[in-house]
Amino acid sequence: MSDQNINRPKTMRPGAMMGRGGGPMAMMKGEKAKNFKGTMKRLMRSLAPYKLSIGIVFLFAIASTVFSIIGPKVMGEATTVLLDGVLASFRGTGRIDFSRIAAILRMVLGLYVFASLCSFVMGWIMARVATDLTYRFRSQIQAKINRIPFRYFDSTTHGETLSRITNDVDTINQTLNQSLTQIITSAVTVAGVLAMMISIDWRMTLVALLMIPLSFGIIGLIIGKSQGYYKTQQKYLGHINGLVEEMYGGHLVMKAFSREAKTLETFDKTNETLYDSAWKSQFLTGVMMPLMNFVGNIGYVGVAVLGGYLAIQKAISVGDIQAFIQYVRNFTQPIQQIANISNVLQQTAAAAERVYEFLDETEESPEPAAPAELTHIQGQVEFRNIRFGYDKSKPVIKNFSARAEPGQKIAIVGPTGAGKTTLVKLLMRFYDVDEGSILLDGHDIRSFRREDLRKNFGMVLQDTWLYNDTIKENIRYGRLDAADEEVIAAAKAAYVDHFVHTLPEGYNMVLNEETSNISLGQKQLLTIARAILADPPIMILDEATSSVDTRTEVLIQKAMDRLMHNRTSFVIAHRLSTIQNADLILVLRDGDIVEQGTHRELLDRNGFYTELYNSQFDVPAVV
Repeated sequence: MSDQNINRPKTMRPGAMMGRGGGPMAMMKGEKAKNFKGTMKRLMRSLAPYKLSIGIVFLFAIASTVFSIIGPKVMGEATTVLLDGVLASFRGTGRIDFSRIAAILRMVLGLYVFASLCSFVMGWIMARVATDLTYRFRSQIQAKINRIPFRYFDSTTHGETLSRITNDVDTINQTLNQSLTQIITSAVTVAGVLAMMISIDWRMTLVALLMIPLSFGIIGLIIGKSQGYYKTQQKYLGHINGLVEEMYGGHLVMKAFSREAKTLETFDKTNETLYDSAWKSQFLTGVMMPLMNFVGNIGYVGVAVLGGYLAIQKAISVGDIQAFIQYVRNFTQPIQQIANISNVLQQTAAAAERVYEFLDETEESPEPAAPAELTHIQGQVEFRNIRFGYDKSKPVIKNFSARAEPGQKIAIVGPTGAGKTTLVKLLMRFYDVDEGSILLDGHDIRSFRREDLRKNFGMVLQDTWLYNDTIKENIRYGRLDAADEEVIAAAKAAYVDHFVHTLPEGYNMVLNEETSNISLGQKQLLTIARAILADPPIMILDEATSSVDTRTEVLIQKAMDRLMHNRTSFVIAHRLSTIQNADLILVLRDGDIVEQGTHRELLDRNGFYTELYNSQFDVPAVV
């Protein structure tokens, strides 16, 4: 396929900025994830190939946590030895045993060093898992894009799709990279610290545990409020991306129609919705930690009071009190982390849900199990009683039948909306017909693989599509293995060579991202050169000369006549003067063929074609 610019507009479509399903203006305050549990289960299934790695992470997390938990208990022994030594010194019955304290401190240092090493290994493995899963998601989305029918892109902004590939996948990556290990270590920490607290004193443990119901009550309340805001935040982030992409890509059109104020108004309203949901979700996430700290401090005070009383009663040592107080801190901290992670999981669920929604989109009809072989295309094309509508209840083409013999030049004319470009999309299988069939050399085109079918067509369309690379590489896109000499020969045949030498750096000049550093006519000439280089057996030209001046049009017409010689060609044109030498002209009106024949035959009939032809020379009266 020589020119892949279908549905890749460079300007804004009317109403496109409204987004999907009512657009960004629709307020969805409080909307929640449609299926939180189902999405998280599916995300866990996506992690199934990494069971071994996650299992190793789990073991290292346990090891790191256990050694960190033992530390305060051992450190408490050092405090007890130090206090006993101080008291013995005052009584004159002994002195501080610094050698024992040093041995205990060395043990504590070893415990914490080993715990840190385990934590490092755990983080390294989890980072690889998260990055690999992100890579898989993006690969699946990219592959999915190539399998999704054009119908999806007709109703979805580019920014919305890009947001799923970038923002949503990045959110999943960050959660797995940071939060999953925290969930494991926090759960192990809670269990381990609880065991250590009970081993020190069950009464102080009971006081500390009284704070848990209050903590989880706060967590549940905040999660219930924040879940909907996270979903709305992710959705409107996609809308914002779509708006920015379209406003930047179509800024010339926007300025030409003085739509700056209206565009900013639309953006501001969308941005306000994103701001409203974002600050509320972030506020609820931020308020979680202060509230949990407050609850933890209440427990901390209760434990300190009870511990002091028990120390006075000689029921517990001072070192154990110090260790227990550290454990209380270590006990509330993972609960706070779990509370914070629970909010992050809401955002992750919203992002994962959007990714899976895209991956679950309806795909193009499957390729045939035994595709027909395309060895040598003669170029016979037949439309047999086809019916099609982008909305099946509103057909664009109602009952179309026509036949093109090999080597013929078929012109398709008619007023705007008659279905001319739609025929091209059906012929290339960008859409499949609702009824009837399209035959290529006697075979239904649905019996071919799409890739095999499209390799035999060259296309030059109204909207040119060029990319950010040199002029030479843009032409070479028609056939990637073409030598430089072949590229230049195609450029000369399309009358590109003469203007390329007037440009700085010639064929090595790099087109900018918007291809605004060459004219519209020059863009069209480059796409024609690309089609010539591809040298396909069937050509499709949709208003191929609509963007060039009359003098250049004459040159292009000569080049296209040479290109279409002995080659089946379909030419869609509003300028009827360009298709007077066509072998067959099909006149469309409201999705049906109303007339067909040569240019002279159709003029002699004095029908609708004659009306179209004469309208090009009519001069409207001045009122």
